[in-house]
Amino acid sequence: MQNWKLTLAYDGTAYHGWQIQPGLVTIQGELQSAISRIVGEAPLPQGSGRTDAGVHALGQVASFALEAAIPAENLHRALNRTLPTAIRALNIEPVAPDFHARHSATAKTYEYRIFRGNLCSPFQAPWVHQCRWRLNMAALQEAALEVCGEHDFVSLAASDPDATHRSDDAEEDGPPGRNTIRTIFSSEWSELPDDLLIYRVRGNGFLHHMVRNLVGTMLEIGRGQFPAGSMKAILAARSRSAAGPTAPACGLFLHSVEYSS
Repeated sequence: MQNWKLTLAYDGTAYHGWQIQPGLVTIQGELQSAISRIVGEAPLPQGSGRTDAGVHALGQVASFALEAAIPAENLHRALNRTLPTAIRALNIEPVAPDFHARHSATAKTYEYRIFRGNLCSPFQAPWVHQCRWRLNMAALQEAALEVCGEHDFVSLAASDPDATHRSDDAEEDGPPGRNTIRTIFSSEWSELPDDLLIYRVRGNGFLHHMVRNLVGTMLEIGRGQFPAGSMKAILAARSRSAAGPTAPACGLFLHSVEYSS
């Protein structure tokens, strides 16, 4: 058996998330089907995180093992011929048997895109959250900095008690409320040309809906619905009701995944 590490990008607009679900079209399901058509084996590819319905990826990582002896370049080429055009294999390489796309990851970076203009192009609209509120950038940056470090993020986790049985917009290390402590290495907002606002966050792990809840809460702070500087109090409350709404899935991208070697 050869273990493989696959890096892929996808437009999640038409998919019901990463994880295979009965009767629904998913990224994991399309990938498993493509592998089966190529080599006649159907391993279940393990992703670095389970992106939710409508969430995209610039650098998702998956791992799977095959008995078939096939060169990496042939497998790479065959995957891109077989997968739907909304899913692209960026790179594939053989790895050690103990490599696991999720369990071996040391850090992940997510990116959230917001369009702030009056007229969003139809060629951009599926991949941004259109937000026309006037935002206090200083308050947004302050809130972003306040989540850096190790915190209990239960206030920003999905309140769904059955979250571990659903597709997630990020990894889930255990049932909600059981292990909600995460470390955020960096968190910042950037203003780009053409009315684009980007939030990028890098951490050792993320709870179900955590990034989208972070964005939704910070937008409430930025538009004055919550006081500036209130993020620390929101985290300390340890209650989902203390935080803001969940931002739409369309603006979220799994940017990249890091490994120790």
